[in-house]
Amino acid sequence: MTRRDFLQKSALALGAAAVAGETAAFAYPLEMPIGFQVYTIKDLLVKDFPGTLKQMADLGYRTVEMCSPPGYVSSGFEPLTKLKAPAMRAIIHEAGLTCESCHYSFQELQETLDDRLAFAKELGLKQMVASGFWLKAGAKLADWQRASDELNKIGERVAKAGMQLVFHNHHFEFEHLEGALIYDAIMEQLDPRLVKMQFQVAVVNIGYQAATYFVKYPGRFQSLHLSDWSADGKTAVPIGKGVVNWTELFSIAKVGGVKNYFVEMGLDTLKPSAEYLKELKV
Repeated sequence: MTRRDFLQKSALALGAAAVAGETAAFAYPLEMPIGFQVYTIKDLLVKDFPGTLKQMADLGYRTVEMCSPPGYVSSGFEPLTKLKAPAMRAIIHEAGLTCESCHYSFQELQETLDDRLAFAKELGLKQMVASGFWLKAGAKLADWQRASDELNKIGERVAKAGMQLVFHNHHFEFEHLEGALIYDAIMEQLDPRLVKMQFQVAVVNIGYQAATYFVKYPGRFQSLHLSDWSADGKTAVPIGKGVVNWTELFSIAKVGGVKNYFVEMGLDTLKPSAEYLKELKV
């Protein structure tokens, strides 16, 4: 073992130990450490990857959900494409965080799955999240169903690699098309074993509650993206300051099968959101 390998492995061990100790010290909701999604702070992240992660750990976050740098080049993640998976994993752990989830574009999962699987395994992921289908305007319900079928096939390969494939919704899955709610049509088409769901709580601002779907589709959810909203649905506010009933949501989340959750909000709301989640009793 080289000195570099030794230092990287030591950092990973220390980071994991710190997270385990922190988790034991707090009664986190669902007994899961508080996570965050990097997309909303991407500008800071690409300028100072280690420093931004440390800043988030200091705010009380203990897990991070990444975005695949090659798949998110057009969104500003190009500087992170230079990092190999072992180096990225070491930096994350040195900041006192763990990473078991990452977002991917549907296109990169279709076209470069072998490469992404190898990177994911080296990064230590447990789940790979398809960030959406991003179908063209005017897509028919059959197009959504075909995309779901293709995701099932990708999910089979992800499962063989020892990970779980997950699908992340946006607001447009909660539109009606040809007499059906697109989200329900997707759920009917996806294999419950091969593709779990990551529920975007933000759809509360158009009238849809996460808890409703945990009950409707028990056991089919892997994770959550958390955000809170003002009563008029126009303004994002810190977790606990808006309309979401977090006690109810977390109480029912286990029915849905939820394994982890990530706050996805602007930098100004991340600190109060972590403080609220630390104190939330379910």
